[in-house]
Amino acid sequence: MLIEPQLILELLLIGTVTGFLAGLLGIGGGMLMVPFMTIILTAKGFPPEYTVKMAVATSLATICFTSLSSVRAHHKRGAVLWHIVRVLAPGILVGSLLGAQIAVAMPAKLLGVLFAIFVAFSATQMFLNRKPKPSRTLPGPLGTFAMGGVIGLLSSLVGAGGAFVSVPFMTWCNVKIHDAVGTSAALGFPIALAGTAGYIYAGQGLPQMPPGSIGYLYLPGLVTIALASMAMAPLGARTAHRMDIQPLKKVFAVVLYCLAAYFLFR
Repeated sequence: MLIEPQLILELLLIGTVTGFLAGLLGIGGGMLMVPFMTIILTAKGFPPEYTVKMAVATSLATICFTSLSSVRAHHKRGAVLWHIVRVLAPGILVGSLLGAQIAVAMPAKLLGVLFAIFVAFSATQMFLNRKPKPSRTLPGPLGTFAMGGVIGLLSSLVGAGGAFVSVPFMTWCNVKIHDAVGTSAALGFPIALAGTAGYIYAGQGLPQMPPGSIGYLYLPGLVTIALASMAMAPLGARTAHRMDIQPLKKVFAVVLYCLAAYFLFR
């Protein structure tokens, strides 16, 4: 299976940028990876009814590797709250598996619109800097499980690592921003693993799938992006602990609004 050099370079660029942002902002990269992968796969003549779903599946699979690389860097700085990971993870696994099955049953255009809404919501969250009540804490076991299910479901639908929900949720519960980012990186792994498994299963036996695909997962994209993103995620994590990332989030939010507009008018 031969891959065009231009395609490899484009995928490497996506991996470099998304890996750095995964470490810096605690995001899994799906907000950038999915739209740009969709553009690339469409330009390469992939079946239009598969491109968004393949981009989402490949994004989730890549997050498995990016998450491990990013969480290692955050853990060294004591910024991963493992007790929160343990209580959120069961709900996340259930929600991620369910979300993948819902996504593959959706028409591609509807999934694209849903992704645009998700990106716009994430951008708005970055602009808002609401301060929680000092007395607010994480909910009980049932509430935490339910929140994990919501995070997993939404993340699996749009191919993201869940930080667009988990970071605001944790900071709303008075978890420090750097700890929320590090913990979100750890939560990205169960989200991505369960979601990827769901997309692989749902895409079995489909006609006209491009060479190198396993279900909806595009293996060449996974390998290329994962290698680049794993190399850059630790650099992003180190940068996050050296600077105030709030101004950068506002700049990134503007980029996200542009991507959301692209998906709505596509």
